[in-house]
Order: sequence, then C-alpha cells, then structure tokens
Amino acid sequence: MQHSQTFMREAAEIAATIDTESIERLCAELAALRERGGRLFLLGVGGSAANCAHAVNDFRKLCNIEAYAPTDNVSELTARINDEGWDGAFAGWLRGSRAGDKDAVLVMSVGGGNVERKVSMNIVEALRFAKERGLRILGIVGRDGGYTRQVGDAVVVVPTVAPDRVTPHAEAFQAVVWHCLVSHPALQQSQTKW
Repeated sequence: MQHSQTFMREAAEIAATIDTESIERLCAELAALRERGGRLFLLGVGGSAANCAHAVNDFRKLCNIEAYAPTDNVSELTARINDEGWDGAFAGWLRGSRAGDKDAVLVMSVGGGNVERKVSMNIVEALRFAKERGLRILGIVGRDGGYTRQVGDAVVVVPTVAPDRVTPHAEAFQAVVWHCLVSHPALQQSQTKW
C-alpha cells in the first residue's frame, strides 16, 4: 500500500472515532465565553502555533469571539523568552494581558504538555497560571492529552491510530476540529465567502 493511501485511511479512522461529544462540550464552552464577554487566548508551539494564528482569525471573524495568540507577536514573545525564559513566556503574556475568570485558554498541542518529561513546560506553566486566575481551560490535543487534558475543562483528544504519525495527524485534526467549531450553528455568526 502507498503511503498516501495509508495516511488517508488513518485520517478516516480518526474522523470516525474522534469523540464528537467532546467537540460539543468545547463548543458550549466557547458559546458561554462569548456570552460573558470573555477573551480566548490560544496557546501552541511549532505547527500548533501556526494553527493558533489561523484559528484566531476564524474565531474573531466568523464567531465574533475576541481571540489572541502570544505567538502572533514575535517581538513580545522573544522579549519574554529572553527576560523570563521559555517556560514562563506564555504565563507572562497571560499576566500582561490581565487574563481573568471571564476568559479562557485554548491549547493546541500534540502532547498537551508533560511535567514528568518536561515537555512543553511553557504550556504547563501557562495552564497553572490560568487555573490560579480562574480561566476556563480548553484544548485540542493528541496522544493522551497530557497536562492539558489533566487540568482542562473541555478537551478534545485526537485519537492515536499510528504512533509514528501522531504529530501530523494531531496537527491536521486541530484544524478539522476548529473548523468544525467555527462553522457550528451555535458559534458561527458571519458567513464565509465560499
């Protein structure tokens, strides 16, 4: 079998087995966030950071949800990394944004952060800060969901169907899930062009 056939069959299996109720819970959290006038802070690194940038646009433009990502301002992000360290950069950005109990964070991450392995500690520290401030914690993550799933209020975990392709599938399905959300009748308020 060709790689492309295998990859697409795996994607179809993920689409067929993803927990759609967790997507509906995430949708309900986002609708409540908008209703209370809260802001959505999207956190991710690498390919997930790029997904966050795209999702910020969609949540703002299509759903009228005020949304931001720290990775969209490279000057502030790198200043915080330089002065506060990588692990504290996202938490410092949330602090500087005066994030509070009306707001929510949405983590897009392959692993969701892992304290024991010290992976994505910038996400872990941001979530610790978010818990202290009373923010709702949302996520679209892969693998077992990591720290995000452990502390999250509504977290979608992309099923692992091929352990050697967790990253491409998790990042691809972040896009599938957020596009499902921004086109959801409970969230979408503006139409797309096409």
